[in-house]
Amino acid sequence: MRRNAFLLLLLLLAAGCTTPSSPVNLPRVASSFPADALVTQRAVLTARGRQFTLNGYLAVSGSGGKRLIVMENFGAVLADVLVKPDGTVRVMRSSRIFRPAWIERYMAVDLQCIFGDAQTAACPVQTLSSTHFVVERRWYKLELHIVETKPGSQPAELFDEWQKAIP
Repeated sequence: MRRNAFLLLLLLLAAGCTTPSSPVNLPRVASSFPADALVTQRAVLTARGRQFTLNGYLAVSGSGGKRLIVMENFGAVLADVLVKPDGTVRVMRSSRIFRPAWIERYMAVDLQCIFGDAQTAACPVQTLSSTHFVVERRWYKLELHIVETKPGSQPAELFDEWQKAIP
């Protein structure tokens, strides 16, 4: 009797938990944001085994434009990208860390995957909560946290491709 109970206990321990380990993908966040807003973000980018902490400021326009400025912890601008209402991407500023091609190919696409109107199968975004997202691609992983959302109209200059947002 004791031996059977012991074997049953071992079997249960070996089987482990049957709860799925991956979180449920929640509804997209785009609909939960005001049409016009300024979103403050914090992110951890893991690439080639190294981690980088980043701050992001996303201005969203009711007309569909998006302007993302990514900064490092000490305030230097690493990337500045404008996604126009028609979906075209304009790299306003790049850096040694984020080259223009990388910004267009990955950063702008991930921005549209998380905050865009339509989600496609090519969007590797996992929604952990309405303020926490994970983007995992072959070359990198981005863990994004939304810190604050300030609703309200944003300056039109932010969405003008001929204007620089930060000097």
